[in-house]
This record gives sequence, structure tokens and C-alpha cells, in this order.
Amino acid sequence: MAIRRSRSAAGGFLRDFREFALKGNVIDLAIAVIIGGAFGKIVTSFVQDLVMPLVSLFIPGGDWRTARIVLAAGTPGVEGSEKAILIGSFLGAIVDFFIIAFVIYLVIRALARFKRQEEVAEAEAAPADPVVVSQEKLTTALDRLTQTLESRG
Repeated sequence: MAIRRSRSAAGGFLRDFREFALKGNVIDLAIAVIIGGAFGKIVTSFVQDLVMPLVSLFIPGGDWRTARIVLAAGTPGVEGSEKAILIGSFLGAIVDFFIIAFVIYLVIRALARFKRQEEVAEAEAAPADPVVVSQEKLTTALDRLTQTLESRG
């Protein structure tokens, strides 16, 4: 009896997980993560290969991405044995983050502007309600009739 319950519980879990995984939002999120990872690589390359060579012209000592604080000297001749805090690498990651955040801000802003224009176009294109139009015409006619009667009065 306990085995039967565990099988049905496992089947229910798998069924629920399959429904969740096949929803459009999860698939959209997976695609966004993949594109975001590729975009991050592009931004990192942009910063390392285009921005930093220009910045290093103005910084004495060259590329600040190699800046570090040495905690313990390594064994001579053994690469990677030095213990250091990689400050330059961390600062480079911060620059990457701000560039990505700025680009995302611009994209969201453009999408919001496009959506507003779309909503305005839909509102302008929506046909007027015939009942409202006829009520407005009747009100206008009654106002003119009232003014005419008052002027003759």
C-alpha cells in the first residue's frame, strides 16, 4: 500500500513538473538566460578589448585589470603559487555589470515607449460607441434649442 502511494506521488510530481517545465514562461526564461550569457560575453569582450586599452592610455602602469594585492609570495618558478587579491579583476567585473545594467535599462525604456505608442494607437483606432455618439449629438441639440428658446423668450 505504501509503495502504491509513493508511485502515485512520484507520478503526480513528474506530471506537475512536466506541466511547469512546458509552460511558456519557463521556456522564455531559459532562452533569456542563454541569450543573457552570450550578451555578457560580448560586453566582457567589449570592455577588455575596446574600452580598457583606451582607459589604460590614461592610467600609469597600464591595464588596471591586472592590479592585485599580494598576500604571500609564491614559490619561484611555480606559476599560480602566489596568493593575491585580484582587485583589478573585481573592478573589471563591476564595469561589466554597469554596462550590462545600462543596456538593459535602455532596452526596457525603449520597450515601454513602444508599448505606450501601441496603446495610444489602439485607443485612437477604437471605433466610437454609437450610443455615446448619439447621446452627445442629442445633448448638443438640446443645448442649442434651449439657447434659441431663451433668446426668443
